[in-house]
Amino acid sequence: MGAVPESTPPPRPAQPPQPGASAVGLQSSSPQSSQLPAGIMRSSVRGPVVNDGEDSTDSTPLLQGARQAEAAPACCSARYNLAMLAFFGFFVLYALRVNLSVALVDMVDSNTTLAENRTSKECADHSAPIKVLRNQTGKRYQWDAETQGWILGSFFYGYIITQIPGGYVASKIGGKLLLGFGILGTSVFTLFTPIAADLGVAALIVLRALEGLGEGVTFPAMHAMWSSWAPPLERSKLLSISYAGAQLGTVISLPLCGIICYYMNWTYVFYLFGIVGIFWFVLWMWLVSDTPETHKTISNNEKEYILSSLKNQNGFLSALPYFGCWLCMILSGQAADNLRAKWNVSTICVRRIFTLIGMIGPAVFLVAAGFIGCDYSLAVAFFTISTTLGGFCSSGFSINHLDIAPSYAGILLGITNTFATIAGMVGPVIAKSLTPDCICWDELRSEVSWKVPPMPSGSLPSSPRHCGTSLKPRLCRPLWSIALLRKRGIGDWQTSTCSTPASGLPRTCP
Repeated sequence: MGAVPESTPPPRPAQPPQPGASAVGLQSSSPQSSQLPAGIMRSSVRGPVVNDGEDSTDSTPLLQGARQAEAAPACCSARYNLAMLAFFGFFVLYALRVNLSVALVDMVDSNTTLAENRTSKECADHSAPIKVLRNQTGKRYQWDAETQGWILGSFFYGYIITQIPGGYVASKIGGKLLLGFGILGTSVFTLFTPIAADLGVAALIVLRALEGLGEGVTFPAMHAMWSSWAPPLERSKLLSISYAGAQLGTVISLPLCGIICYYMNWTYVFYLFGIVGIFWFVLWMWLVSDTPETHKTISNNEKEYILSSLKNQNGFLSALPYFGCWLCMILSGQAADNLRAKWNVSTICVRRIFTLIGMIGPAVFLVAAGFIGCDYSLAVAFFTISTTLGGFCSSGFSINHLDIAPSYAGILLGITNTFATIAGMVGPVIAKSLTPDCICWDELRSEVSWKVPPMPSGSLPSSPRHCGTSLKPRLCRPLWSIALLRKRGIGDWQTSTCSTPASGLPRTCP
């Protein structure tokens, strides 16, 4: 370079900005700032744009403006390994929950509910029970329909208790131990189900409630773990993968339990799934850590990516519907994250859209299913579509806990899931009240007119019971036989009734 003239003082070298110094302070404190090279000036003022507008902030991806490491590959990563282990954990969890629904059919003496468990004559294709040759070595119990309802519903009496405490404990000790021991406890209690059944109905109800206690902590614990593991723009995918195991567990376990009961006996249903749950617990404790910092095999690249991305954040036919829901959860998770990351759709908009689809869609098809009569194919289609659309909720309100307050996601899920559990408790009672097996004789006469004479003497109960809103005698009969009477008239009535010695009420003869 040429020499600098003596009359011109040599330029002072530009000093790099000190850490923490703002661009404004740099410009105002030095009169030489206007002489700084353009490249230095531009680098000194570059930084995240602060925008206090609520709408504009919400319309951008969560990580815009934040310094973050390069996205770590998903293949063989610690976070996706966690998602897969959680997937199999919830698979086992729901298998342990629903196995009794199938096994109970084999546990109950068929003669106890023979008159009640017949399909309606309205639908001719299913008019007669099907008898098949199968293994029947398992012990049978004399449990009526009401007792079976109490047994099935007792699970949720324990499940509702540990929702909120589960979220709180997970925030204190971490989700790994809570989720692991929750599933372990449920698995161990499942192994003792045959013994509890032998001890009596009360023992089995208590055991199922204890299983519910163990399962009640699982979802809050998993949410608490994801608050430390899930990068914001991968939350939908990771949570959808992990929670989809619940639906697939239902899909696989329902027919599998039937096969086990058919070829072996019902006790093996509980032994098999209980052992699988214990095996999963060993893998979970060995391979999983509560946070990326404590994980033994996570790569530095992935750890930096997760931590930097979280830095700006606070905190057969019966199985077909569940298969659809499982598939929808996986696809909707991918779609939700793509909308937010690639299309810059706001988080709140994505959650609202997916929640609306996941709530209104199932409701429409459930209501429609009540008006299709005996079209079995259409019934299966409607229930499958309804349950499938419910999978959209996994990327809707189900993830809001992590969007709103990641540090308290476990507690928040415990609170919301507590109220959600009420449906499982009152569902069997409401279903029983909506499917009565009694009809008023006067109402029956009004329907078939002259075909039905006045109720014969000697067939009334000793004291009249309430029938509708008035005090009238009513005739307790299975719905299928009432439908038959409505179709064919009094002839079938005279040949298909008899008196039960215990109650004196006319009942259908086998």
